Amino acid sequence: MENIPVLQSFPLPQSGDFKYWVPAGWLAQQTFDLLFDEKQAQALTDANKMTTTEDLAEWDYGMYEGLVTSEIRARRRDQGLDKERPWDIWKDGCEDGESPNAVAARTDAPISKIRDIQAPNMYGEKGSDVVLLSHGHCLRAFVKRWLGYPIDMPISLMLEPGGIGILSYEHHSIQEPALVVGLALPYTPGT
Repeated sequence: MENIPVLQSFPLPQSGDFKYWVPAGWLAQQTFDLLFDEKQAQALTDANKMTTTEDLAEWDYGMYEGLVTSEIRARRRDQGLDKERPWDIWKDGCEDGESPNAVAARTDAPISKIRDIQAPNMYGEKGSDVVLLSHGHCLRAFVKRWLGYPIDMPISLMLEPGGIGILSYEHHSIQEPALVVGLALPYTPGT
């Protein structure tokens, strides 16, 4: 676990107006435990700055758990499926797992709550930043939905483990959600 230089060199806010949202799975809990020791985690919980939610849990891959795309496509081809186009998680979901619409609905719930928190503070009236910890497809689904796109919108997004992404708003408008690209450090919102 020593090979996580981002976590060692990027100090995460532990005070102020940040709120942390963490999915209720063991993998997300391990990630949280890497970021905060027991005392820090308890302080965040006591200050009501940490929320555990199933809404950010990883996509339920059902029968495809542990398989890569090429293996899923080969399996489906052998079953006589996908004759017109190859399987795509964003359109087809996972057999005995979650559909894209279910994941979209699940990620829309925290997006709505976050916007309720941030809407009255678009010009920095009160700190209202939110830090999400989640994984893979769920975060990519979250970004698509944050931007207002349908979950099957063909946007190739790669989110590296331990990586940091920033979602924000253009023109200080809750109606103009945006993905910050080309971040210059130190980051100053609204500049």
